[in-house]
Amino acid sequence: MKSGVPKGENCLVDMDSKAGDLFSAEPADAAGSGGVVGKLWLPKGLSASVAKEWFDRRRATIRPWAGFVDHRKFTKPRNFGELCQRVVRNFDTYNSNYTFIFLGLILYCIISSPMLLIALAVFVGAFYIIHLKSLESKLVVFGKEVTGPHQLGLAGAVSFPVFWLAGAGAAVFWVLGATMFVIGSHAAFRELEGGSEMEELFMEPV
Repeated sequence: MKSGVPKGENCLVDMDSKAGDLFSAEPADAAGSGGVVGKLWLPKGLSASVAKEWFDRRRATIRPWAGFVDHRKFTKPRNFGELCQRVVRNFDTYNSNYTFIFLGLILYCIISSPMLLIALAVFVGAFYIIHLKSLESKLVVFGKEVTGPHQLGLAGAVSFPVFWLAGAGAAVFWVLGATMFVIGSHAAFRELEGGSEMEELFMEPV
């Protein structure tokens, strides 16, 4: 009896097409697989490659940190107009440096707060469980199907009490306050690129 399964060189399988994309925006069809086998849903346009591209682009435009913190380049603004010019120009010049300072403060806040780490773990776990449930069958809440974007909101609602106990609100305000103080102070007191001649050009009356 002949088998319908091809053998030998004709039995070539495109494994790349079978592997799939872990970060696909569409859930996999788990029917017939006997289990919950699907692709992890992420918001459209958000993936590891996009995040890496953004990170590399930011890192490539960072100004040298030695010059960024050079104490010889910090002086007191002569007047309010000069202060405003410095803030605007320095935000444009050191935009990537300021971005990494902001991310560093967020990371420090998370690491230094064990409860906040637990809250984040609860959020990720809740989202994962909700996602698995939605693959098994349609997940309906208050008569409406919970689709991909709404799963994040539902996970946030489930983990909200933990975030509240962890003091997430205070952490957010701390990060914002520390960011405004550090970045604002640097932008206000750091001389413009080009030295005093550049400042004189901006302060020249029209």
